[in-house]
Amino acid sequence: METPIQDLAPLIPASVQPRAQGAVRLTSKLRDTRTVIDRLHQQGSLKILFPSTDQPDLTAVLLNTAGGITGGDRFDTRISAQPGTHITVTTQAAERAYRAVTGAGRVCTGLTVCPDARLCWLPQETLLYDGAKLRRRLDVTLHDGARCLLIESIVFGRAAMGEAVRDLQLDDHITLTKDGRPLFADRTHLSGDAVAHMSRTATGQAAGAMASVVFYAPDAPDLLDAAREVLPETGGISSPASDLLFARILAPDGYALRQSVLPLLSIFRDTPLPRPWMI
Repeated sequence: METPIQDLAPLIPASVQPRAQGAVRLTSKLRDTRTVIDRLHQQGSLKILFPSTDQPDLTAVLLNTAGGITGGDRFDTRISAQPGTHITVTTQAAERAYRAVTGAGRVCTGLTVCPDARLCWLPQETLLYDGAKLRRRLDVTLHDGARCLLIESIVFGRAAMGEAVRDLQLDDHITLTKDGRPLFADRTHLSGDAVAHMSRTATGQAAGAMASVVFYAPDAPDLLDAAREVLPETGGISSPASDLLFARILAPDGYALRQSVLPLLSIFRDTPLPRPWMI
């Protein structure tokens, strides 16, 4: 099944002058039994690296050479795992969303997982600074026999530095569709004092970091009990659809969040996590 890469025309009209912009387009193919690059395009301040590994997956590492995200920035990633291929995507380091004087920075990601393909979207945490404005979208298109593991993590300031996020504009969307039909949608919107919002019992119980984990696979429900065993008291997981698991984890800071997330991700993967997660 051929899933064409989206149009590679400039992402932003010439009349608009953002501080930074970047785009990556990647599709995979099989060569013997290994997954290799089929098509690749990168532009602007978003780059993609392919470290050598002994794993059958194609491992891709995204790098934002702009050093972070602020008002007016836009970063767009499109990745397609073609039939039978395995791709793991991570980031070189945690992303940073800085104070934005103008409009929100935008991060848009589109993933396609074809029949019998596997795609793991495993970016490291996004660190939000006071005054940040961020709009983030993750749209995933699934086909029969696909397997997909996703994580999106947010850290509200650096706890060790005594930072508090009192002014924030955050819109975070995760959407999964299968064969053209909506399968799952998660929406997070925070506006104003993030510390106050997250301090409420019904929202964050004073958490300084949170992660959303989605696992889609034919045997996903079989792993529900094992996943519950490794979650902290501030995490929960459910099966909103027959082939789907969704977990939300809260933690006091980014370090504690990662310690909670790592065991969960390991349950859903039969290969080690990407090296940047271990550095």
